[in-house]
Amino acid sequence: MSPSLDVRPSRGLAFRLAFCILTSATLIFTAAFAYYYRSSKDMILAGVRENAKNLLRGAVYRIEAPLSGIERIPLFLARSLGRELPPAEVLEQSLNDFLGTNPDVFGTAAAFEPGAFAGLPRFAPYYCRRGDAVVRVPLGYEDYYELENWYLIPKQLGRPVWSEPYFDEAGGDIVMTTYSVPIMRAENDKTTFLGVVTADVSLDWLRRQVAKISLYHSGYAFLISRGGTYVSHPDNRFLMRESIFSLAEASRSPQLRTIGRRMIQGEEGFARLPDFILGKPAWLAFAPMPVTGWSMGVIVPEDELFADLRKLGREVAILGGAGFTVLLLVIAFIAATITRPLSRLAATASQIARGNLDTPVPVGSGSDEVGALSRSFEQMRLALRDYIADLTATTKAKERLESELKIARNIQMSFLPKKFPPFPDIDAFSLHADLVPAWEVGGDLYDFFLISPGRLLVLVGDVSGKGVPAALFMAVTKTLVKGIAEQESDPAVILTKVNRELCVDNESMLFVTMFLGILDFATGELTFSNAGHNPPARIAPDGTVSWLALPRGLFLGVMEDSVYRTATVTLAPGEKLVAFTDGVTEAMNPGLELFGTTRLHDTLAQAAALSPQALDEAIMQAVNTFAGEAEQADDITVLTLLYHHADGA
Repeated sequence: MSPSLDVRPSRGLAFRLAFCILTSATLIFTAAFAYYYRSSKDMILAGVRENAKNLLRGAVYRIEAPLSGIERIPLFLARSLGRELPPAEVLEQSLNDFLGTNPDVFGTAAAFEPGAFAGLPRFAPYYCRRGDAVVRVPLGYEDYYELENWYLIPKQLGRPVWSEPYFDEAGGDIVMTTYSVPIMRAENDKTTFLGVVTADVSLDWLRRQVAKISLYHSGYAFLISRGGTYVSHPDNRFLMRESIFSLAEASRSPQLRTIGRRMIQGEEGFARLPDFILGKPAWLAFAPMPVTGWSMGVIVPEDELFADLRKLGREVAILGGAGFTVLLLVIAFIAATITRPLSRLAATASQIARGNLDTPVPVGSGSDEVGALSRSFEQMRLALRDYIADLTATTKAKERLESELKIARNIQMSFLPKKFPPFPDIDAFSLHADLVPAWEVGGDLYDFFLISPGRLLVLVGDVSGKGVPAALFMAVTKTLVKGIAEQESDPAVILTKVNRELCVDNESMLFVTMFLGILDFATGELTFSNAGHNPPARIAPDGTVSWLALPRGLFLGVMEDSVYRTATVTLAPGEKLVAFTDGVTEAMNPGLELFGTTRLHDTLAQAAALSPQALDEAIMQAVNTFAGEAEQADDITVLTLLYHHADGA
């Protein structure tokens, strides 16, 4: 029993209509808002990136401008000392004057190689600030100053360098960084290292400069050295005690480690920071300091970046929610008005759904969509009634045709010999054949029978076309061959007479390709003729595969006076003859590639040692595997003859 239709759909349809429209509008609004929000966020990030870049460049310039000025005096002194070493008092006065004229420099020294200055074992005068005065103080390690990094590194590199920050207890007794310039003397194409001239800069000055940099409310700047050590940071616990890499290791953060590696490599960038840095999402802008090789970064909390955008998003969401509520009410009212006239139509449709196609549809008198729908329903009812009647008749006719085709297939297949082995009392040869039609019935054919004691006729043919016409033409051809072979024993004569008979009243212009051979199994002599068919394959006892050379001959059923010739070969004991139709070599895979003679040759070579039945099955399996999901386009026939000899050897 058919389920009854709900005759009260007004409320449900109105709700669904409102829901669909509102859902669509919501999705469109949400997608547009999401795109706007994402685009705005990207624009804000781009703006912050540019602002941070400009801020960092300005800060780097303000810090490095004094440092560049500081570098000039040690460079000048180192060049002067490389040309000529002055007396000790002149050198010390130069160092004193250097400090007096450069308030940003905390201390300076000229340290020489043992014996390089006036033959002294070591000489390293050091001047630094004590309040407002400049005084000469001992380094505290005069006996081994040449082992300090500020001395060793420029000596090894042969160029000026800024040292990593360090705490100088013996000299300045402060956290400082040192700019060291090697003193080099060139004589007789040889350069000799004499010592270094240094300028010490207190990091307190750098920290004060970095502390002035800020972005948004809680953003801050920091400075790291070439090794990643924090030189400046708002949290004093990090200064000279932590590096960006030690924080990355402690928190197991590959992201922070990557950022630190980029910073010490002198890159400029803008990257997302791990949340543990501030306890919330944040962004980092960083830029190199070319003079010292250090890197400066500015951290900005993400919530401050997008505070205005989030506020705007909340306001838009509130307004959108209110608008959607009003839209829902309006849509529900309109939908309910439209669906009332449909109730009557739904009741009638319920009767039609139960199969009562004689129930008339109430046609409205209005010219609106509901009236047009009612009239269309009535036309549909009438058309459906007629269609079902026609479909019933067509289905019966189709079922009758399918039944007749099945019967025709059974009849066609009954024409072909299917009992194997066909001659169990004869051990001179083994024989097997197989045929797979592309349609219910097909045009391929094979046959074999004894035409006299000791002589076996075998044939394989292929009728042009497929289906019932090809099947009928195949049956006629097979009958003609068998009848004529009872009177003639020459393959060419048999084909000539069959061709003449097929040409008579062949208005459909069907034709047959055929290979026909007669085996004298007492001697192994095979006489054969050909009517445009594929050359069979020969498989020697050692497994060698070759193609049988065929005499030329036209298809059967085309020209009544066609001439056919007979050829002869002798099969060796253990040799196989494999005849087939073009359905094997022309089978196609989904990529429209043909199976071809090369693949058939390889298949025969691999299966050369098999019995005729197993060999036929191997060929069929190879073709099916190659074709895959592709539809079979042509009939496939294979016949294999294995010659043993008259005594079965």
